[in-house]
Amino acid sequence: MNRALLVIDMQRGFDDASFWGATANPDCEANVARLIDAWLAGGEPIVVVRHDSTSPDSPLHPDSPGNALVEPVAAVAADLFVRKQVNSAFYGDVDLHAWLGGRGIRDVVLCGIQTNMCVETTARMAGNLGYDVTVALDATRTFDQSAEIAGLGSVTRTASELMATTALDLQAGGFARIVATDALLDARDQE
Repeated sequence: MNRALLVIDMQRGFDDASFWGATANPDCEANVARLIDAWLAGGEPIVVVRHDSTSPDSPLHPDSPGNALVEPVAAVAADLFVRKQVNSAFYGDVDLHAWLGGRGIRDVVLCGIQTNMCVETTARMAGNLGYDVTVALDATRTFDQSAEIAGLGSVTRTASELMATTALDLQAGGFARIVATDALLDARDQE
């Protein structure tokens, strides 16, 4: 098949609300599981990506129990497993671009955590590399953010606002098509 599902950073450490803060989209994990089931049923390749933080205090550090994948993802015998320490799945310990290219895969569907970080960065890079990129937005989630920004002062965005901004940036910028899981699965059923 010419389409791969990229499941990005679905790790137990993201359930640590005391570390990450408030989140949006409680249906993320269930929608990721639905996508995995559809890909398995269709015999299409699944790429699982895990973030191995270099910060010893991070719940995603390899020595932390939070580094582990959530159950629906951990149970999958992935066609490719990528470990990374940066935002893009294309910069991991396996050359994702070479692996996809070697199999003639030009379509990628992304899901996972965080919408506006690793999912967005991977989508942008995939778009720049010439892939047909789809992001199942409701199979992603992120967290509220606040920071002091030079020239802007204190800036705060909710997780829902960040998800909407990411969707707008990716689709309007031509990097990816944004879809809901139901619509994506319905389209697959009609193929």
